[in-house]
Amino acid sequence: MSSNTRHVPVMLQRCLDMLAPALAEPGAVVVDCTLGLGGHSEALLATFPEAQLVALDRDPAALRLAGERLAPYGDRATLVHAVYDELPEVLDRLGLPKVQAVLFDLGVSSMQLDEADRGFAYAQDAPLDMRMDQTTGISAAEVLNTYPPGELVRILRAYGEEKQAKRIVAAVVREREKEPFSNSARLVELIRDALPQAAKRTGGNPAKRTFQALRIEVNGELACVERAIPAAVKALAVGGRIAVLAYHSLEDRLVKHVFAAGASSTAPPGLPVVPERYQPRLKLLTRGAELPTEEEVAQNRRAAPARLRGAERIREDIA
Repeated sequence: MSSNTRHVPVMLQRCLDMLAPALAEPGAVVVDCTLGLGGHSEALLATFPEAQLVALDRDPAALRLAGERLAPYGDRATLVHAVYDELPEVLDRLGLPKVQAVLFDLGVSSMQLDEADRGFAYAQDAPLDMRMDQTTGISAAEVLNTYPPGELVRILRAYGEEKQAKRIVAAVVREREKEPFSNSARLVELIRDALPQAAKRTGGNPAKRTFQALRIEVNGELACVERAIPAAVKALAVGGRIAVLAYHSLEDRLVKHVFAAGASSTAPPGLPVVPERYQPRLKLLTRGAELPTEEEVAQNRRAAPARLRGAERIREDIA
């Protein structure tokens, strides 16, 4: 399948509307930190015909497919093989001290979910890989087979918010001694067998939280988000805007924290006049997190967990 037919960008029009005021001037630069199959990037290039795009992705397969999709835009699109927390280094190499807009569409991409052999989806049997960039790092199978039990419990609790982490890990440790894990179906079956009946009745597929936790660990996702969002805010010119789509509470909490800190005064209490260096650097563009419409969720079930937050840079950092 082509990148156009299998990818429906989440909350696309809302993202475009949010970034539009920052992209009105000719030559404005927008960074898509999570290119994926290029749906958001293509819409940005088409909607803002005088804008320049820089797009990052850690997945070489996604870069190849998105490159084909964005080829008609020629040198208006610069595609870079990089993780999004490498944004400062990428902009430095390109000679871009400041940009006008940044977009993040966090989490796993449609292509990674749809390609069975990537091992992201618990609904189909596949090798337990889960690396967004299959040229580097350790796989989910290696995590399951080699991590100490206590570390596995921590990962499932912290990244999957899995209440039954101890039960699942006890079963994993028991089974991996018989035979190392290699495929997803065996893990899904083990999780079903390990959970009490009451836990299987809520929250969809019982393997969902464990797969999320393994994916986050394998790709270092939360640590990347923690570094990338402040770096993106720092890269914005005054008047620049950032939009972030998150898909679970852990990511969304990190984004909320960075935006809230940027939109708050850092002045000591009681000052009659707040000096410039203490005043907020950001203006929030959303009240809380915006959700997709019912119509969008009906058309694209992957939009259901999306949470969109936006902010505008209103002041430079002052040392």
